[in-house]
Amino acid sequence: DPTAKLPLLIYIHGGAFCIESPFSPTYHNYLTSLVAKANVIAVSVQYRKAPEHNLPAAYDDAWDAINWIASHIERNGPEPWLNENADFDKVFLAGDSAGANIAHNMIMKSAGDDQIQLKFSGLLLMNPFFMNDEPDELISFIFPSSKGPNDPRLNPACIAIKELAAGLVCKRILVCVAEKDFLRERGVSYYETVKNSGWNGVIEMVEIEGEEHVFYLFKPDCEKAGELMDRVSSFLNL
Repeated sequence: DPTAKLPLLIYIHGGAFCIESPFSPTYHNYLTSLVAKANVIAVSVQYRKAPEHNLPAAYDDAWDAINWIASHIERNGPEPWLNENADFDKVFLAGDSAGANIAHNMIMKSAGDDQIQLKFSGLLLMNPFFMNDEPDELISFIFPSSKGPNDPRLNPACIAIKELAAGLVCKRILVCVAEKDFLRERGVSYYETVKNSGWNGVIEMVEIEGEEHVFYLFKPDCEKAGELMDRVSSFLNL
């Protein structure tokens, strides 16, 4: 149907803020599979990576990308595909690992910006990276200007509950974790923090048993990757 409008997914890749890109086979193959399954449009975000470009460069670039996407709301932006086919009433932010961290921060940043016109339906966090109270050598190296565990961009649990709840300007959140993922507990902690914050939305968590960090990227044909793809697809079409 040439008049139909499709949900818009803004996807931010992972890679510890240091590696990967939207053009790598890992992410290109995953996103093309997801848009085919979920019947959505995806914009896969490129950002400058550390250590050549330390944080917060990645946050700044993702924000620029979101503003570029928002320039299409009036159907006169530079990309005809978005002008003609995107449903700007159904916009989702998503990412995995470090990309999930960036996606969370973009939601929070949009809450404090009156100029951004995008209205987010949901936030999808796949095996998200967040700091806890422990020091992180990589973060101290690639984000020297941050306060580490006391930086809300890295550790959402360190900010006031009311501020967190007010900043999540979307209707739904899905947090995906894996049983053997070294970041599992941080994803669970994020879920519990938001759930107990008084946020006026619906947050859900799905855990894949017996699997490790971003397993679905490296084993896309396995049964559990298919099950997770179904769950993510459903989230994007509610």
